[in-house]
Amino acid sequence: MGATHVTVAIRNPADPERYWEALFLVDTGATDSLVPRPHLDAIGLKPRGRRVYELADGSEIAMDVTVAEIEFMGETVGGTVLYGAPDAEPLLGVTALESVGIEVDPLNQRLKRLPAVRLKGVRAGAPRRPRRNSRKAEGNGPNDSSP
Repeated sequence: MGATHVTVAIRNPADPERYWEALFLVDTGATDSLVPRPHLDAIGLKPRGRRVYELADGSEIAMDVTVAEIEFMGETVGGTVLYGAPDAEPLLGVTALESVGIEVDPLNQRLKRLPAVRLKGVRAGAPRRPRRNSRKAEGNGPNDSSP
């Protein structure tokens, strides 16, 4: 199976004029996107925390993460970006793809737009109602026999 690449711009949401653009490997096995640390530093992004990630071999690694605008194929999405090693290949993770309704066509290894972004768990046309507290407050019910 071949690899799929796409041109991606990583933009600093606090200073949109600062961005880094490169060819990213589309990695449907990765949840989040990854950019070599020097490029994130150069556009003024700072780590906002650390998360533990599981690698393909099952081992775990703690990595710095930040939030950035991720632009590709005419779409922009806010997403989590991992700080990779200086020589790491940039990766576009599946969360960014799915957020804008794009998936990898497994037959020709190209990105394709879905007719609509998937939103599972919501029925079409069904209004969403807030959940009610299932427990009655004591003394407030219509059948309250308290004096």
